[in-house]
Amino acid sequence: MVVFDGAGSARRAHVLLVAPACDGNDVGESWLAHQWAQRLSRRFEVTLLSTWKKGHVPPSRQLPGVRVVEWPEPPLVHRAERLNSLLQPAYVPFYGRARRWVRARLAEGERFDVAHQATPVALRYPSPVVGLGIPFLIGPVGGSLESPPAFAAEEAATPWYQQLRRLDGVRLRHDPLLRSTYEQADCVVGIAPYVRELLGDLRLRRFETIGDVSVDAVRPAVDRTGRTGPVRLLHVGRLVRTKGARDAIRAMAQLRDLPVVLDVVGDGNDRQACDDLVRELGLTDRVTVHGAVPRAEVDGFYERADIFVFPSYREPGGAVVLEAMAHGLPLVVCDRGGPGANVSDACAVRVPAQSPDQLARDVAGAVRRLVAVPDLRLKMGEAAREHVAATHLWERKVDRMVELYEQVAATRLTSGSQASG
Repeated sequence: MVVFDGAGSARRAHVLLVAPACDGNDVGESWLAHQWAQRLSRRFEVTLLSTWKKGHVPPSRQLPGVRVVEWPEPPLVHRAERLNSLLQPAYVPFYGRARRWVRARLAEGERFDVAHQATPVALRYPSPVVGLGIPFLIGPVGGSLESPPAFAAEEAATPWYQQLRRLDGVRLRHDPLLRSTYEQADCVVGIAPYVRELLGDLRLRRFETIGDVSVDAVRPAVDRTGRTGPVRLLHVGRLVRTKGARDAIRAMAQLRDLPVVLDVVGDGNDRQACDDLVRELGLTDRVTVHGAVPRAEVDGFYERADIFVFPSYREPGGAVVLEAMAHGLPLVVCDRGGPGANVSDACAVRVPAQSPDQLARDVAGAVRRLVAVPDLRLKMGEAAREHVAATHLWERKVDRMVELYEQVAATRLTSGSQASG
């Protein structure tokens, strides 16, 4: 993206990137923000507004090609990591500091061609650059996906702070600062189509969809022809109720007549419930709950698997779905949220999520079909690799975001010219 100044000289566009946490050595949204900053800096002049955690390498030292404006995270915030990642109490001081900094730079005559708030992904955070006259995008944003009512009884162990997500809809209806963020953004980018429904009555100028998760490359093809022994099913993810591990285990109880085994990789507060369910259903010889394993070993599970079963019914993104596709696995996923949007019928069986009994039954039916027709599994696995290569590589996502930058900047320029005329 090249822009021209008043004298007709070409220069690289200047992107103001807002990401309150940005750390390539971390996980989750902090890692995600680092990917955006690093990759965008190869194409633009980038100024990043961020913070850094005590004991972590500041983003200014991780991103030598980026102009980084950073503030230390407030003390004590890091003490409750899960609570911090959900509610981000440090966002309030970051918002104030970032907004004051941008206003001061604009007053001094500095120019930003596009502003992009890349994180937080959740829909509960107003942006500090709204209303400052800079063409502005926010996203990919998501989260706030509600569980189907029939699953509520089994979510009793969900920590209280995770249940605060239910306030998101109330704030989107009544918080003027939050509403203005989305209504004044030149483009809101959602992680999946359901986000547009969540934004409901907001008068958006433009809405586009780009997934919040991507992969660098497809994996080398795994030859799964001629395999002997049981068909291996795989579930990977944090073990919380919503990720669907229990539903995959219950499906196994309906597949006793078939030569199938299930590996469950991950840990979390639903681990004990999964272990208990395996014993109660008499599946100890067919289901193995491995718990957390080193990242380097997870690829081995993907390579040994034949079918990826991930019936997460409240999954906004779903990075593991892309990982499975990159490893050439056919998939069984719920037809909602990110997983439902990120696959195609050529590579996945999408099932509804209405109740635990129904979900287990439909997952079992999908697995039964794939086990019965080995050639179908192989064909869908190859389609999965092709689909992720065509739509979910990082470079393709950046290409799409650059297109939006150009369109938003051009639209704002045209509107400004018309207004001045």
